[in-house]
Amino acid sequence: MRLATIRTATGHRAVRVDGDTAVETGEADVRALLERPDWAEHAAQAAGPVHDASTLDHAPLVPSPEKIICVGLNYRDHVLEMGNELPEYPTIFGKFAPALVGARDAIELPAESDRVDYEAELTVVIGRSVRHADAESAKAAIAGYTVLNDVSMRDYQRRTKQFLQGKTWEHATPLGPELVTPDELPADPAEGGTLRIYSELDGETMQDSTTDQLVFGVVDLVVYLSSILTLNPGDVIATGTPGGVGDARTPPRYLTDGCEIVTAVEGIGETRNVCRSVT
Repeated sequence: MRLATIRTATGHRAVRVDGDTAVETGEADVRALLERPDWAEHAAQAAGPVHDASTLDHAPLVPSPEKIICVGLNYRDHVLEMGNELPEYPTIFGKFAPALVGARDAIELPAESDRVDYEAELTVVIGRSVRHADAESAKAAIAGYTVLNDVSMRDYQRRTKQFLQGKTWEHATPLGPELVTPDELPADPAEGGTLRIYSELDGETMQDSTTDQLVFGVVDLVVYLSSILTLNPGDVIATGTPGGVGDARTPPRYLTDGCEIVTAVEGIGETRNVCRSVT
């Protein structure tokens, strides 16, 4: 099953995407849908207003998640290209909801930074509350997966040892377009399956890797994070980015006004966003 949050004339609506059509489920967004204990059955049986899937205006998949948890330094190839050692524990930072944009929205490039980078990320969406998870309950808590572009202002990110100030600029983090349940995927990362992950900048491939490069897999991350705090429906966990980011290139390659950045994960979909400078 594929789920999305779309914008309509009367506000946000959660939809089930069935090929060429999208059917409203009755909830305002995907988080509200996932907060139903019967969300999967309810979404599968939904028979609300129908939209042409080719004309959908995608909002951020989860417009207002309780938590946006990001994992840094979690692909072996990216850790090595940045000159770091493999971490013993996950490197965790957060974002806030105002950072999110839809999968086709513009990315805002702030005047304060001239080192704005891209990061394609496989992203977990939580479907049931879980605390102190073991591997089995961690798998059961995963509703599905989506794509996040962890757009990063590298100059601000490096001002201190904490990443946050380089990661949560407003209207700069695409999330979506859809939540894809594990049964829809060619391989489930929670079962050790491998998916291709890549990014393209103005049509040129920049990142091209596979999820078997993850240092900490999706189940490991749910187990670890749930030992710290309760994960709730609609929470998103961005699992890190592979090698090929602009900041590690010689010369560096950053996002600029008018460029188009695509981030994609095999079987899940892509975010495709034009960058616009703002003052």
